[in-house]
Amino acid sequence: MNRIVLGAFIALLMVGVGLFWLQGRAEVEKGAPPPDPGRTQAGAMAIPTANVAGMRGPAPPVASGPSREQQRFFRYDRDHDGKITRNEMLSTRTAAFRKLDKDGNNLLSFEEWAVTTVDRFQGADKNHDGILTPAEFAATAPPPKKAEARCACSGEHRKRNADDDEGD
Repeated sequence: MNRIVLGAFIALLMVGVGLFWLQGRAEVEKGAPPPDPGRTQAGAMAIPTANVAGMRGPAPPVASGPSREQQRFFRYDRDHDGKITRNEMLSTRTAAFRKLDKDGNNLLSFEEWAVTTVDRFQGADKNHDGILTPAEFAATAPPPKKAEARCACSGEHRKRNADDDEGD
């Protein structure tokens, strides 16, 4: 127990000494005057200067248009005032809301909100009894995704990799 307390005390002491030392260095460096470019000390090199009046560099890059984030901002900013209001933010959702609101009363029931699932259920329920059998339920499964090629390299490369795998 004494070793732990002594170790913690020494660690805090070292941190305190380090902080005072760094603070003292910062004060000295902050108060130091800047070097005089016209005067050089013995053995020190002078600061180089250059006449850049007649020099030409590469042309500055040309902006290619608004960034993706700027384009996204401008899509929401309908009145182009540089600010997005709550109504502007929600305006992109009104068309989707109106599609879901089947009865047009500006209120979404659970059935209206889940219309895709309800339509899929009704399409799969072949005998219209309100219950899906395992065979009917299997019809609701999404189609399998097509497998993408894992490697677009030449056949020789694939053959060489297959030979390497056999040797392992």
